[in-house]
Amino acid sequence: MNTKALVQIVPQLSSYKWYGRVTRVVGLMIESKGPQASVGELCYIVVGKDRNKVRAEVVGFRDEFVLLMPLNGTTDIAPGSLVEATGKALQVKVGTALIGSIIDGCGELLSKGSLPKGLTNFQTDNNPPNPLQRPRITEKMSLGVRAIDSLFTVGKGQRIGIFAGSGVGKSTLLSMLVKNSEADVNVIALIGERGREVRDFIERDLGEEGLKKTVVVVATSDQPALMRIKGAMTATAVAEYFRNQGLDVNLMMDSVTRFAMAQREVGLAIGEPPTSKGYTPSVFAMLPRLLERSGTDVKGSITAFYTVLVDGDDMNEPIADAVRGILDGHLVLDRKLAQKGQFPAINVLKSVSRVMTEIVDSNHQQAADQIRYNLSTYEDNEDLINIGAYKRGTSREIDEAIANYPKIISFLKQSTTEVSTANQSIDLLKNEFGKAGN
Repeated sequence: MNTKALVQIVPQLSSYKWYGRVTRVVGLMIESKGPQASVGELCYIVVGKDRNKVRAEVVGFRDEFVLLMPLNGTTDIAPGSLVEATGKALQVKVGTALIGSIIDGCGELLSKGSLPKGLTNFQTDNNPPNPLQRPRITEKMSLGVRAIDSLFTVGKGQRIGIFAGSGVGKSTLLSMLVKNSEADVNVIALIGERGREVRDFIERDLGEEGLKKTVVVVATSDQPALMRIKGAMTATAVAEYFRNQGLDVNLMMDSVTRFAMAQREVGLAIGEPPTSKGYTPSVFAMLPRLLERSGTDVKGSITAFYTVLVDGDDMNEPIADAVRGILDGHLVLDRKLAQKGQFPAINVLKSVSRVMTEIVDSNHQQAADQIRYNLSTYEDNEDLINIGAYKRGTSREIDEAIANYPKIISFLKQSTTEVSTANQSIDLLKNEFGKAGN
């Protein structure tokens, strides 16, 4: 830092350091008398004989007391423990040297090693870009998944939700997107995952090749709620940093539901009333603030994929409903299709890309619509067809749907090792189905 920059910073520095004392701990909520701090500010709680520092964040106030939530648990915190204000929010170190690393919600290496040199500090909680400074989405992003590239074409900077119950193939689909997409950098956030699945995903699904251009942020289910929230914020901040460098970034978060659950824990702890199915109002305020941070910017783009867990495959539960209204499209993974052996198990008739019509030509759109029409016709008459009650020749549309159905299923199926670029998928779509409806 040069002398001129230092001279500008000096007047902003405070000559005081603010302290407080812990008065009580209830669950994961810590109350302290002081210090003078603002919501979102990082504080240190000095604990134990070794004077270790526990990081905590100011999440609210009650009368003259400061409410703090720890990032690493409440072990060793005692009445009267010293609370030290830092005067700033949580920051993480980011840079190109971070690519290929696996970090936690605070930006530290999960392997407990030291971070690479040459990284810069970057704030985790940033404002979304100005709507008038967001370029329109005009360019396709090749993802290497045939069903998505052809029927739900994704543009650079688009935000897509992947809705599914447990065990329907979300992680497998994410791994295909990581390995096959043409993005410059991938950022993957594993929020609230089981500890066992983290290594499985990294070694089995992601692999050494996928990790080479990826930053993985991990906040497992056993960690405090605030750490899971920070995991999502940190991953988004890392993606924002690379977008600011003019790169096209793929951000993948699994899952936004667990982020919402963590925010619910924090909200209930500070006394917010539960509203919709136990979720507090702050959850529905935080979701758009997080999800709107991705997308296009004047410098680069963040194409984002957010998985949403739907309890009992209920697509209308509060978080699924809120997220669907914010994002630019959604892919619904169907358990019935997965049980039939169709992977990826994308339900074509329940999924949509809201920017597809803006970035594809008319022939491509007609071919995609033809597949949807054939599938809809087949599903509407599936029971009659299966029991043999339908007689061929009764309806031209049903005859066409029956004839095309095996081709459509074959087109939609794709193994995890099969690579199909966007151009290859679109050409195959046009050749197979482009003239079927003419």
